Amino acid sequence: MTVAETNWAGNIRFRAERFHEPRTVDELRRIVAAGRSVRVLGTGHSFNAIADTTGDLVSVAGLPRVVEPDGRAGTVRVSAGTRFGELAGVLDRAGLALHNLGSLPHISVAGACATGTHGSGVANGCLATAVRAVELVTADGSLVTIDRGAAHFPGSVVALGALGVVTELTLDVVPAFEVRQWVYEGLPTAVLRERFDEVMSAAYSVSLFTGWRTDRIDQVWLKRRGGPDAPGAWHGAVLADGPRHPVPGCPPEPCTRQLGVPGRWHDRLPHFRLDFTPSSGDELQSEYFVARTDAVAAFDALDAVRERIAPALQISEIRTVAADALWLSPAYRRDCVAFHFTWHPDARAVADAVQAVEEALSAFAARPHWGKVFSTPPEVVRESYPRWEDFRGLLGEFDPTGTFRNDFVARHFGAG
Repeated sequence: MTVAETNWAGNIRFRAERFHEPRTVDELRRIVAAGRSVRVLGTGHSFNAIADTTGDLVSVAGLPRVVEPDGRAGTVRVSAGTRFGELAGVLDRAGLALHNLGSLPHISVAGACATGTHGSGVANGCLATAVRAVELVTADGSLVTIDRGAAHFPGSVVALGALGVVTELTLDVVPAFEVRQWVYEGLPTAVLRERFDEVMSAAYSVSLFTGWRTDRIDQVWLKRRGGPDAPGAWHGAVLADGPRHPVPGCPPEPCTRQLGVPGRWHDRLPHFRLDFTPSSGDELQSEYFVARTDAVAAFDALDAVRERIAPALQISEIRTVAADALWLSPAYRRDCVAFHFTWHPDARAVADAVQAVEEALSAFAARPHWGKVFSTPPEVVRESYPRWEDFRGLLGEFDPTGTFRNDFVARHFGAG
């Protein structure tokens, strides 16, 4: 069996009794119908036990690959295990694009959508907002399609793998476009505090990178659709004189092309290239979403505990995500700023730093990323999601026997 026995980072060793990589949907349906405890694994790019199970762990990577663009309908049908980097090339050749991409093209489409993963941009929703329909295998082995017109659709997209095994998604697409990318260095944090919205609205996608060690933002990545060349100085920051990697000391070759060189949307919107090891390789990750109206106050709260954060940190990224209507999306009904932390792979140091981050953000109803390291108590997470009970009802409807309710799901939503 080729299914990985650990997650991507290696900090989670799956406890499954059986590992499966079905080659057909019918084979998957039989596995699910016979299973007592089933979880699904995409590319394994989660940093907590969200995919863990003591029963059957199922990879969808072996299912028949489907990528079917339909320019007239403005959609693409895609198999769940397809990676964004693989999907993007097919779309671009058809003259189409997704509205946004995450930092890594290495992650699976279904896994990213199920956990509320995102890119950046004040007008860009998380990746799951492109979903028009979901096809999944439910606990009794039935194959079900839920489209955007269904009343429970908003609870069925960012669903944490708790409703069934997603086999296909239908996504909205847009006409293909070009992007130019620049990196600035040394943005004063005083300027960021005064002009946060202006800075984060300066391009189609904006990312800030900081080590929480000085009074300057280390790097600002601007990804623009068209427009003039970037000036040499901007808000007190200086244009980088060569390509950069966001993690200090890492070579820039794994990163997408910078210096304003025009390129296709899928070669610029991610930070990293598909043919290289993503990010820094050995790492743990955490991320927290707060309302964009609280961005500066939240930044100040984190800055006040930077001495507790910095020792465990490789780099921190600040991005924006537009509000959506998906019940368990961290951007549900509020425009967000997302504070992301790439940690050194030291579990004890990370636990201490995560505690500091969560304490600092406790006043802002911070929502942790579902697939990353966090210790926020379930009752605190629950308070920030107005449709929590509606999702619990959906669990009871789709999975009355708790087939997909592992420890992670049960801890947050009950055992059924």
